[in-house]
Amino acid sequence: MSSRNLPAPAFARTRLGSGPGLLLAHGAGSSLAGTYGPVLEALAARHTVVGIDYPGSGETPRSTTPLSVDDLADQLIAAADAEGLDRFAISGYSLGGPVAIRAATRHPERVTALVLTAAFPHRDNRLALASSVWSKIAASGDRELLAEFQLMMALGTQALESMPAEQLQQTLGYVAAGAADGSSEQTDLVGRLDVRDDLAGITVPTLVVSTTDDRLVSTALHRQLAETIPGAQLADIATGHLPMLERTDEWVQLTTDFLDKHHA
Repeated sequence: MSSRNLPAPAFARTRLGSGPGLLLAHGAGSSLAGTYGPVLEALAARHTVVGIDYPGSGETPRSTTPLSVDDLADQLIAAADAEGLDRFAISGYSLGGPVAIRAATRHPERVTALVLTAAFPHRDNRLALASSVWSKIAASGDRELLAEFQLMMALGTQALESMPAEQLQQTLGYVAAGAADGSSEQTDLVGRLDVRDDLAGITVPTLVVSTTDDRLVSTALHRQLAETIPGAQLADIATGHLPMLERTDEWVQLTTDFLDKHHA
C-alpha cells in the first residue's frame, strides 16, 4: 500500500523526544501510556517517539465497528506522517506486534527496524481462550473482575508472588482504574487476526523479545515469529507478559542496543 493512500490521522497520538523516529504500538486493553509508560522517558532520550491510542484507549473514541489490524497499522503510519517522520523503527508489544508487522508489510519503504515484544502472529488455543474470556469480562463492565483476570494472566510468577496482600490490592485498584473502555473490541481483535502470511516478506532487522514466564502469549508464538521472519534475532527476558514493568531496565537495554545497531 502506498503511503499516499493513508487515511487522515484519527487516533489520539503522543510525540516525545528527538532523534531517529520510533513508533510505538501498544497492547490490547491498555493504552500508549499504560503499555510504554515505564520506558517512555528512556526511549525519548534517544528517539523521536510517536505512538497512538487505539479506539477506546486514551483520548481516542471507542469504535462502533469491529477493529481491523490494517486500520490500526495505517493509523500508526498516519500519525508518523502528521508528526513529520518519514522513516522509523516500530516497537510493537503484544497486540502491537502484529500491528507493527502489518505496518511494515503495507508500508515497507517507511520502516527501518522492528522490535516485537511478547508478540504473536496469530492466536493459538490458549490465546484464543484468554482473549475470549478477557473480551467478555470487559464487555460486562466489571472492572474489578477484569483487573483480577489481567493480573493473574499478565504478571510473571516472581512479580505476582512477591507482592504483599496490601500491594496486590492497590495494584488491582490501579489496573481497574486504567482499563481501556475499548478493551472488549481490542481483545476481540486478538482472537481474530492472523499475520502469518506477512512474516516471510519482512526484510528489515527484527528483534523478537520473548517473555519466558508468559501465561498469556506462549513462547512458542514468540519463537514462531523469530523463526519465520528472515534474519530475526531472538532475545529471552525472564518475565511474564509485562517486561516493561517487571524488568524495565533490561527491556530498555535490549531495545536500545538493537536500535542503535540497526536503526539510524
